[in-house]
Amino acid sequence: MDEVVLFNPGDSIGNFHDYHEAVQTAQIYQARHTDSGHVLVVKSEKGEPSFDIFLAESQLNNGQTGHAASEKYRISKKL
Repeated sequence: MDEVVLFNPGDSIGNFHDYHEAVQTAQIYQARHTDSGHVLVVKSEKGEPSFDIFLAESQLNNGQTGHAASEKYRISKKL
């Protein structure tokens, strides 16, 4: 999936340097919080490889793109 999204980094459930660890943690989180909706593993657009986990509902929409704390991420996996 090649989709760029905006999130506030403070809304991240977790930050990982290993993709597989991030996916595993996201799967565990989703299993424990079945009412949370979609869980996304995203890759930071800056610097060294870094993967964050966010809830899809935390995504900032186009009206919030000017938000000072927003960062661009590329979706790696949607659960």
